[in-house]
Amino acid sequence: MGDFNLALVIVAIVLCIIVFVFNVYLLVNYQHPDDKNQAYFPKFVVVLGLSVAAISILMLPADVANRQACRHAIYNGACNLTLPMKDLWLAIYILDAVLVFFIIPFAMFYYEGDQDKSVGKRIGSALLWVGVTAIVCALVLGILYGLVGKVDFTIRHLSSSTASFSSFDFSSSNECINGAKACSAYLASDTSEKTWTMRTTFPEYVVALATIVGSVLFTIFGGIGIACLPLGLIFSFIRRPKAVITRSQYIKEATELGKKAKELKKAADALHQEERGGSKGRKWRKNVKAVEKELLQLEEDVKLLEEVYPQGEKAETAWAMTVLGYLAKLVLGILGLIVSVAWIAHIVIYLLISPPFSPFLNEVFIKLDDVWGLLGTVAFAFFCFYLLLAVIAGAMMLGMKLVFITIHPMKWGATLMNSFLFNVGLILLSSISVIQFCSTAFAYYAQATAAQEIFGHTLQSLRGIRYLYKYNVFQIAFIVLAGLTFVYYAAFGWRRKKPSGRFQLSS
Repeated sequence: MGDFNLALVIVAIVLCIIVFVFNVYLLVNYQHPDDKNQAYFPKFVVVLGLSVAAISILMLPADVANRQACRHAIYNGACNLTLPMKDLWLAIYILDAVLVFFIIPFAMFYYEGDQDKSVGKRIGSALLWVGVTAIVCALVLGILYGLVGKVDFTIRHLSSSTASFSSFDFSSSNECINGAKACSAYLASDTSEKTWTMRTTFPEYVVALATIVGSVLFTIFGGIGIACLPLGLIFSFIRRPKAVITRSQYIKEATELGKKAKELKKAADALHQEERGGSKGRKWRKNVKAVEKELLQLEEDVKLLEEVYPQGEKAETAWAMTVLGYLAKLVLGILGLIVSVAWIAHIVIYLLISPPFSPFLNEVFIKLDDVWGLLGTVAFAFFCFYLLLAVIAGAMMLGMKLVFITIHPMKWGATLMNSFLFNVGLILLSSISVIQFCSTAFAYYAQATAAQEIFGHTLQSLRGIRYLYKYNVFQIAFIVLAGLTFVYYAAFGWRRKKPSGRFQLSS
């Protein structure tokens, strides 16, 4: 048993190192050239945030493995040698909340501060905004914890008469002592139900509230993303360019895009002049978002034009890679569609139907564990990661469709630190709810884990919040949004995207 636990610790340390190195690789390759050799603090926050998000997802499979080490113990006290998962869960999620609500906003305020100001003034301005946020959050958390920071457990008081040892007569046909009288506890009335109230710890309450905030985002983005992630890949293949265009067509399209680029540059210069003049009102912010949206559309149009008219000495190779890329999207889209349908089916038959129609994926993971000790755990981790990818896909889709959401795209070799920080904050906030959702959806497989204790019992019994989980509000909204997204793609997903029209700022 000691060897098993030591191996688990070694695996956990190795995975943490791999996650950290991989996130550094992402940062180096995604960062914008303007941010090279500078903005070191935002970069540190980005790597730390991505590492915390990835580790938090991996902790649930580790929690299951930790439970298995305890379950197969052959001597008393072996569980004391396993990882302290409850303390680790609370630590990782309090760090998550601190990053989301304090450190990432500070890094964004500092990074987006007026470059003409000194470093001290930019730090002071960022601290001022974060300080106000901290005071408001502390007041809200303190008041809520003092008023409703309790959990209500419904219990049933059972009692029965006693019998002497000499009269014990247990068997498969007789599970009671001396007949039905001694088994009156089995026949307790409904009036014997009582509510047991106790105050939860403050760290658990912080995790619970952060989970609620994340659950709202998770329900919206995840419900949309679970459908648009695979269907977006499939319909991208359907809308793919079938052949290269002629040179005359390329010149015509490139000329139109050049005109659009000049308009955007002129608009951006005008907005920059307004910013220097101090006129940064609502109209200015609206125009900035409009320019950002049109700039993203212009970059996408340029990319599509380069696909249909590859240039250079390796034009044929570039076109071949484009074709293979779309074929890869089709394959990944079909696999993703299978996983998405499995997720939706599991939510319906295991969470929404009471009692559950079938354990479904829980049984699949258990049978995979019987084939090989960690195969079920790996599949379990994959489904959790897929859900997080669905959240990111849904956020990107909504960001492109709705004007009031700030767009922060992630692009290879062209991602500014403020976009990095925004997406890391979104991933961190959603990762809490992904873990909670997975611990609920796979409660049969992840039973008796520390995550179950925090997210399954405490959270779902928290006063004022438990009704959201009792009536499956988030799960129902998730399924509804997924269904609407499927309908949307069935109706409009096959249409080829048209080039953007003329751009004009609001006056």
